[in-house]
Amino acid sequence: MAAILIEPPAGEPLSLTEAKNYLRVEHGADDALIASMIAAARSQAESRTRGARLTQTWRIVLDRWPPSGAIVSPVSPLREVVAARVREEAGEPQELDTGIFITNTASSPGLIAFDAGRVMHPGQPLAGIEIDIEAGYGAAADVPAPLVQAIRLLLARAYEYRGEGERNDPMPEGIAELLAPFRVVSL
Repeated sequence: MAAILIEPPAGEPLSLTEAKNYLRVEHGADDALIASMIAAARSQAESRTRGARLTQTWRIVLDRWPPSGAIVSPVSPLREVVAARVREEAGEPQELDTGIFITNTASSPGLIAFDAGRVMHPGQPLAGIEIDIEAGYGAAADVPAPLVQAIRLLLARAYEYRGEGERNDPMPEGIAELLAPFRVVSL
């Protein structure tokens, strides 16, 4: 199963002003740098936890429907299924009614259940099923405080050590502890 980012978040969990205040930067010379570091820190937190911070749209690509009748969301927290398609043998997409999917957004990772009797089977053997999902906590104000603090600390670390090239240091323990409760683990 592949997961492809279709629509990235519209913003960031920290505004430029909040980030500059946290970093104690009063000039505008580093605004573009700090903005890119905010996005990088969010991305690093998302990668470490296997979860989306802000609302974003992802495409799950499958070869065939799982016999269990459930798909484990590769991105958490799962919000909803927004579209689904099955490709015919010629590659033409056929839209599916999203009402055939039931999402369990309370579990982590989220689950997408479907009625096997109501789904069409793909006509091509590879990548014949596409399910678009919305994932994330919502807007910046909805992101849990420990995740925002971890992003602040990652940002501060990146800003402090900029220009020193690639750092191979492990994730600092304090940041790892902030992210740990939100980490989605595969079994």
